[in-house]
Amino acid sequence: MIIMALDHCRDMLHYNNSIGQGPLDFGTTTPALFLTRWITHFCAPVFVFLSGTGIFLYSSKGKSKKQIAIFLFTRGLWLIFAEIFIIGPLWDFYFFEFFLQVIWAIGLSMVFLSVLQFLPYRVLFVIGLLIVFGHNLLDNITVEQPFLKSVLWSVIHKEHLYQISDHLQLVIQYPFLPWLGLMILGYALGKLYLPETSAEYRKKFLLITGLASIALFIIIRFVNIYGDMHQWSHQKTPVFTLLDFVNTTKYPPSLLYILMTIGPALVFLSFAENISTRFSRKIAIFGKVPFFYYILHVALIRSISWAAFFVSGHTWSDLDFTHFREGSLPYGSGYSLWVVYLTWVAVIIILYFPCRWYSKYKTTHKYWWLSYL
Repeated sequence: MIIMALDHCRDMLHYNNSIGQGPLDFGTTTPALFLTRWITHFCAPVFVFLSGTGIFLYSSKGKSKKQIAIFLFTRGLWLIFAEIFIIGPLWDFYFFEFFLQVIWAIGLSMVFLSVLQFLPYRVLFVIGLLIVFGHNLLDNITVEQPFLKSVLWSVIHKEHLYQISDHLQLVIQYPFLPWLGLMILGYALGKLYLPETSAEYRKKFLLITGLASIALFIIIRFVNIYGDMHQWSHQKTPVFTLLDFVNTTKYPPSLLYILMTIGPALVFLSFAENISTRFSRKIAIFGKVPFFYYILHVALIRSISWAAFFVSGHTWSDLDFTHFREGSLPYGSGYSLWVVYLTWVAVIIILYFPCRWYSKYKTTHKYWWLSYL
């Protein structure tokens, strides 16, 4: 979640020179800019994966399958609603573009998991494996017409932008199927955290599985046949060749993208379990209030980007609301990468205080609606 804020600071503050240029474009990027974007690839898959783990642990606390189903279904619908009508407009105050991103994917995955969790544990685990390892077989399938079938296929597996009218767009950036598979595998991992599982066994399992995932990523990626729509190739320098090797597909997340991010995360979990310091406890505050943090961090970074824009001499009329990701700042504006990192640190420090307050509020107040925020 902390690293996610770095990605969004870069989105809203870094130089924005022209349409189509980005941190992963080898024609314009630098190693520092590429890695600033690449390190944030860990955010969404690890968050979705551990969301599944959290769901399993929640269900292990004396809850019935029916209670879990109702909670997942309603929370999933809430997240979908929040993505479309709260988070989307918050990015740039443009109300005629429905941009379906990670919160939407988590919400829809929860809706499906509300039903799938009735299946036996092993069956559900196999389904998760089949989705994660097999969904790239669908990469070359394209459905353009009719419109409703095209949208349905995009929701399942194909990133797509639909220009519904001159001013209305539907952008499906996070097709949900691979994210559902990842959430299911995270759900299955939750069994390792039950009281009857020893910490020694859990750490060993996480370490071996994480290292195996990393090794599998390297082998499959090197073969360059399956697992990602983007095949790596030799670039202008050895450094850029290495960067291309790890430049895997996020939309939707490929098998290699998942192995590349979840493998190191499992290794990290195997070593981080017993860490308890003042610093780690402060970091944990953000994980206790994820939705609250998400809303605040978008609003804060957006406010900072606009404030910096106006302070530099621009006016409201200079803003451009015809595109989404760059946050209304016109092409050609923006700041150096060091400004992005400095702002990121400031954002995390500022957000710590309201997140700490809200975490204490949730602990001392037991209103039902707090579980949705």
